[in-house]
Amino acid sequence: MAIDLSRFTGARVGLERRGESLSTREVLGFDLDHARARDAVWMEMDAGSLGFEHVLVESMARDRKSYLLRPDLGRRVAGRLSFVGCEVAIVVSDGLSALAVHRHAAEMVARLKELLPVGIVVVAVRGRVAIGDEIGEQVGAKVVVMLIGERPGLTSPDSLGAYVTYGPRVGRTDAERNCVSNIRAEGLSYRAAAELIAYLAREAGTRKLSGVRLKGDATPYVIDGAGADSGD
Repeated sequence: MAIDLSRFTGARVGLERRGESLSTREVLGFDLDHARARDAVWMEMDAGSLGFEHVLVESMARDRKSYLLRPDLGRRVAGRLSFVGCEVAIVVSDGLSALAVHRHAAEMVARLKELLPVGIVVVAVRGRVAIGDEIGEQVGAKVVVMLIGERPGLTSPDSLGAYVTYGPRVGRTDAERNCVSNIRAEGLSYRAAAELIAYLAREAGTRKLSGVRLKGDATPYVIDGAGADSGD
């Protein structure tokens, strides 16, 4: 008895075929998803429509093309922020999907502010993950939580990711941060993501470390997989 795997996943499994080829519907669906992923990568973020108070900065990438061609420019801030001195700073950036930020950032920021002592929220236009390190260092945050649009997949153009880094400063590596991925309707729910991020941020502040050492040493944390649009 054949099982319709498409009932359980959005991945391209069990595709409809016509003889030796895919059906026209499947080919057109692939083209549509590919176009949506490309649009997400090229979309400019509208920081004024995000719906939460923030300090606005830009990376050194002055346009979307230079951002995509020069990842190094997206890692550095154009200008300087005032020192605040705080436990936690939240940085929001479009990354490779402004669509993800438009859809999910406001809810995630609101939930994280309920769970963590957030001192400042910064929106960084055309930023890469590492721009959070420089921003966190400038504002004097002990821990930075980076919310960023992830690289779009063919069925996930609006996936939001989060990175938690203790002692942010220029030169931190990916091994020194913890990642929470796939925050979206079909992925990790807002509640589950916010609770996991808050747990990692609190542990980072207490243990004064983050990344692989925290991940390997932290108490197992069980979360549900409800979709982001399911609220609680």
